[in-house]
Amino acid sequence: MHINVHFGIGVIIASMFHSFFHFTLFEFLMIIGCSFIMDFDIFFSKIAPDHNHRMLITHSIIPGIVLASIGSVIVWPALILSGAAYIIHSIIDTFDWGTNLLGFHKRPWGPKLLISKEELENLPAILARFKIKKSFFDFKYYGNKIILIFEGLVAFLMILFIIIFAFEYLLVVLLYIPLLFFHLSGFLHLKRIEKNKD
Repeated sequence: MHINVHFGIGVIIASMFHSFFHFTLFEFLMIIGCSFIMDFDIFFSKIAPDHNHRMLITHSIIPGIVLASIGSVIVWPALILSGAAYIIHSIIDTFDWGTNLLGFHKRPWGPKLLISKEELENLPAILARFKIKKSFFDFKYYGNKIILIFEGLVAFLMILFIIIFAFEYLLVVLLYIPLLFFHLSGFLHLKRIEKNKD
């Protein structure tokens, strides 16, 4: 899933538990940050198996377990939930393209709803049809109605939950906008490039 979806899920988790733990702004943002921070491992794609950042250990549940364990030992609910948010990110990512969920998989693991077994086996040939390889992935993502419905549902629940449970942090949802814009503008840019290919 895209970073805006994980951000939204982080807001939902932080808001839901805010009524029990009365998080400080730092704690609230820490939970949200841990819900999407693993996606920054994309900067280390060159050292990942098949240059797929989702195959790095950072895209597994292991860092989340470490965070939640430390939070349990020092009895810090915000850190426990930060670990949970991290783990949820890794689990959700198994549904679109798959990920290195347990940290030792040789190939992306999960239902991989956006790519068929046949496409996976012939991926180099399929990617060769595009001017930019990323186009294949973005077109599959934004062409999937289930993904779009899920994105819309997460955005709706994010706003609803923060209004109900953490209204004082309502302005935090404004950070969702540039994250969504980043992905949408990238998708539209790729569409223009592929449309104009010779």
